[in-house]
Amino acid sequence: MEIKSVEKNGIIILDIEGEIDLYNAPRLKEVIKKNVETQKYNIIINLAKVSYIDSSGIGALISSLSNLKKYQGGLKLVKVMGSVKKVFELTKLTSFFEIFEEEEIAIKSFI
Repeated sequence: MEIKSVEKNGIIILDIEGEIDLYNAPRLKEVIKKNVETQKYNIIINLAKVSYIDSSGIGALISSLSNLKKYQGGLKLVKVMGSVKKVFELTKLTSFFEIFEEEEIAIKSFI
């Protein structure tokens, strides 16, 4: 799993490529935790290049969102596609997470 981080308008955008599974989920949580430590509480995760997510990955996203909410922040997802989208639909997490088609719309939703 590769994670690229960019900041736009004070919002952190994480572009993830690969799989978010038992082995990679702790790394994703750590990246988000480091942003919280630097007082970056608004995060967007681009899942366009994520081919697979398991329960560990879902757990990492849920716990990260809960942690960010403690600081009045948020975690939003963009470009959830294919089998990853199916996982979110089957687990009914489409109502738990704010999911956007476009990054720009997700950025505006924070402002």
